[in-house]
Amino acid sequence: MFMEERHRAILDLLSQNQRISVGEIQQKFHVGYETAKRDLRILEESGLLKRTHGGAIPLRQVAAGKPPKVTERDMTEIRENYMAIAMHAISMLENNDVIYLPSATVGYFMAQKLPENLKLRVVTNSIVMAEELRKRDKVSVIMLGGEMDQKGHCYDAIAAGTIRRLRFDKCFLTSAALSADFGLSIQRTGAIDFWNALISSAKQVIGLYPTQKIGFDSVVSICPAEKLDVLITDWEAAEKDLKKFDEKGIQVVVVERQKEKVEKTQEMEE
Repeated sequence: MFMEERHRAILDLLSQNQRISVGEIQQKFHVGYETAKRDLRILEESGLLKRTHGGAIPLRQVAAGKPPKVTERDMTEIRENYMAIAMHAISMLENNDVIYLPSATVGYFMAQKLPENLKLRVVTNSIVMAEELRKRDKVSVIMLGGEMDQKGHCYDAIAAGTIRRLRFDKCFLTSAALSADFGLSIQRTGAIDFWNALISSAKQVIGLYPTQKIGFDSVVSICPAEKLDVLITDWEAAEKDLKKFDEKGIQVVVVERQKEKVEKTQEMEE
C-alpha cells in the first residue's frame, strides 16, 4: 500500500471511530511505530486531524452542536474519558460544599455518581440535572430560574442575576472548547454574562475538559484560560497543549485510564 492510500484509510477509520491510536495504525497497516507517528504528523500538518497523546482525533466542527432538544440525559453512550474526569472531579468534593455542576454530559455523570453519604448544596441551571439530583437525600438543590431553552437550561439575565447572589466553594465548568490562546469558548453570545457570573462567584474554578475539547476554538470566547484554577483532562490529551496551560499557572490534572479496561481491550485485540 502506498503512503497516500494508507493516509486515506487512516482518515476513513478516524471518521468512523472518532479516534485512532498509533498502535491501531501499526496493527492495521503492518508498519512500524515511527512510520505510524509520521503518518499522523503529516496528516496534522495538512490540517486533516489533531494529534493526541498516542494517537489522533478528528478536527472538531465546534459550531455544530447537538440537536436543539437533545439533553445530557439523552446521550446514552458512556464515554470512558468523560466518566473518568467526572469521577476525579467527585473525589475533590468535601462535605457541606456549595458547588455548581455544568449542564453537560460530564456534569450529568457527576450528578449520577455522587456518593450517597456526601452532604452538598448543588446549584444547577438545568431541569434535567435537577431531576437527577433530587433523588439524593443529602443533596440540597438550588435551581436557577429564567427563560428556559429547548434543552431545559436557563442562561439569561435572570439566571446570571441569581448567581451573583451566591458563592460557590467549587464551580465545575465545561464549554464547547478550550485553548491556551482563545480561552474558554462557546457557540453563542447569549450566555457570556452567565458564564462570567459563575466564574466571579466561585472560590475555585475547575474545568472539566476531555481531549475532544482541548486545543480547539469555538465561535465566542468567554474568558481567558487562566480563569481556571484547575483543569481536569484525560490520558489522550496532547502534551504540547497541556504545557501551555501549565505555563499559565493552571493546575493540570490528567486522569488515568482504568487498567482493567485497557487489559480487556488488549485481550480482545489478541
